[in-house]
Amino acid sequence: MKHASPWRMGFDIGGTFTDLVLLNDATGHAIRHKTLTTPDDPSEGAYTGLTQLLEMAGLAANEVNTITHGTTLAINALLERRGAKTAFVVTRGFRDVLVLGREYRYDIYDLNGAPAQPLLPRSQAYEITERMTSTGEVLTPLDENEVVSLAAELKDKGYEAVAVLCMHAYAWPEHENRIEEILSRLLPGVSISVSHKVSREIREYDRGVLTAMNAFVQPKARRYMARLEKKLRDGGFTCDWLVMGSNGGLMAPQVAADYPTRIIESGPAGGIVATAAFARRNGHQQVLAFDMGGTTAKACVVRNGQPSITTDYEVGRADRLLKGSGLPVKLPVVDMIEIGAGGGSIARVDSLGLLEIGPESASAYPGPACYGRGGELPTVTDANLVLGLLDPEAFLGGRMTLETAAARRAIARIAEPLHLSIEDAAWGIHQVANHKMAEALRTHAVEKNVSPAQMTMLAFGGAGPSHAWSLARLLDVKRVYFPNGAGVYSAFGLLTAPPSADFVRSDRCRLLPGIDFHAIDALFAAGFNEAFTTLAAANVDPATAQLQKLADVRYVGQGSELTVALPATFSEQDDVQSLVDAFEAAHLARFGRTLPGLEVEVVNWRGRVQTTPPTLNTADKPDLAESDAREKTLPVYLGRDTGFGNCRVIPRSLLIVGEAVSGPALLQEKECAIYVGPGASATLDEQGNILMELK
Repeated sequence: MKHASPWRMGFDIGGTFTDLVLLNDATGHAIRHKTLTTPDDPSEGAYTGLTQLLEMAGLAANEVNTITHGTTLAINALLERRGAKTAFVVTRGFRDVLVLGREYRYDIYDLNGAPAQPLLPRSQAYEITERMTSTGEVLTPLDENEVVSLAAELKDKGYEAVAVLCMHAYAWPEHENRIEEILSRLLPGVSISVSHKVSREIREYDRGVLTAMNAFVQPKARRYMARLEKKLRDGGFTCDWLVMGSNGGLMAPQVAADYPTRIIESGPAGGIVATAAFARRNGHQQVLAFDMGGTTAKACVVRNGQPSITTDYEVGRADRLLKGSGLPVKLPVVDMIEIGAGGGSIARVDSLGLLEIGPESASAYPGPACYGRGGELPTVTDANLVLGLLDPEAFLGGRMTLETAAARRAIARIAEPLHLSIEDAAWGIHQVANHKMAEALRTHAVEKNVSPAQMTMLAFGGAGPSHAWSLARLLDVKRVYFPNGAGVYSAFGLLTAPPSADFVRSDRCRLLPGIDFHAIDALFAAGFNEAFTTLAAANVDPATAQLQKLADVRYVGQGSELTVALPATFSEQDDVQSLVDAFEAAHLARFGRTLPGLEVEVVNWRGRVQTTPPTLNTADKPDLAESDAREKTLPVYLGRDTGFGNCRVIPRSLLIVGEAVSGPALLQEKECAIYVGPGASATLDEQGNILMELK
């Protein structure tokens, strides 16, 4: 439903906090809010935050033009293995496809290394008699009576969802369509996911894993989206609402409900999209986005104002730094690294007497000990409070007072077995978290063929600004920006994203003279038609859409591909060599060499439809000074050799444009605290960003 109102709203549900932003497109005025997430029903906490935000703005629900939403629903369900009871139905002879995986070691020198466990056990896999070839020849007809019998068995065993994988269905989906028809008729209320609707990409293991993920999460996603829709409508919201996809584009909630694999990294993508907008607006060529929240920390390399996109993403890695140790997600995803180190990450002493951080989190409930909600285990937030990196009276803008005594009691659980003072134990927790993140960020940057020292960092999230100074020192980063509203920046990013849809078609084709350009054009036409159908649910006008054509290309004999954009001359002038040249340039940039004399082939053709990103009349300007804002001094821990020293605590609204603040200083926002350490200075610019420069 279209509205003339200038107000748009974005909210991002994280593991600990839900971040919300209300933006007036006419004036650029933004109102920000942060509230605790309700893990049992995330929509409950989100709706409470939405109503509180409206009350802060003095608006009625029907005055909001658009709502955009980021969620961790899908990724949490997959990581925690809390989804529907799912059956895996597969071509006879391929029952073990999810168990066998890719049959290679992700670390050939680790004899004890174990890959991520299959999402579904072998006992939940069922075979169906059918087989088609890659050319569409029916080797074995589908045994429909067998499908009927299987439906009865699945019903008796109480399955809530079914994932269907037929060989070569990416190109020839007739058998999968018929299986879906039969199961849908005989199993009402059971979610059915067929592989060719989830992904039209070759390789049965990758497609099978993705289809199993989709089926596993789909019932929960459908219930969640329906519940949130009802809350919004009952609360008086009449506008359209959209969901952030893992690719950095928006989609209709019904699409997200049917294909939850497309929103696996929904929430984190918002912050990366916002970073890309920041880079374009300020002319930064290479930006390292660093987002640290209550549960995890994320990082992404943004080049030339565009985030990195990958189709080789993984979930639930057995080793967080080693590719191949997780479950593959063969869909376009914003290419980020995620580390189990957030403000709520729990510290512990392992069996060797070493200090470890995460990945377990105190979440929103009970939360860190200092929240005073019953938590007793030491967390990164507790450590930061003990060190003076957080003002206990200013947390969440003063709406929540942190309990320093409770934090000290929790840290004592670490201090006593290590024979440390509480302050030194807190410092150890802070430093271990920093080194864990620095190692991951350095690895991620190097994989992108760039050194962190060559990049500008943009730090945000509820905990990111508290750790950015230490992290920048470890990575040798000289310039760190903190955007206005850094604590809820991912929610702001939701307002900068356009609706978009991707498609893929597998059709191996050697790039030689005489290739069938008419067949390629027909393939793209069908794919774009599918994408426009998806975007129709988001009320996208096709006339405003931008089309992008890509290809997954490799040398013949290679086992992996590089995704490159199709040169205009490839389609317009049937110029085969232009695509070969584009691939070899990408290969040279990635691997430092080409392989002269080898033929080149396309494995997959890809396309993306995207509308123009919203034009933001943003209020990235210095906040007006608040009448009750006062500067004060608090002790901050400067290290084991130095101990505590005095630290200025300055509300952001008191900062003066162009006037440098030398560290140590704590620049206080309502949603986060920016720590400027010794040897660094911070300056507010005219857009409201804070630039911290390290010597």
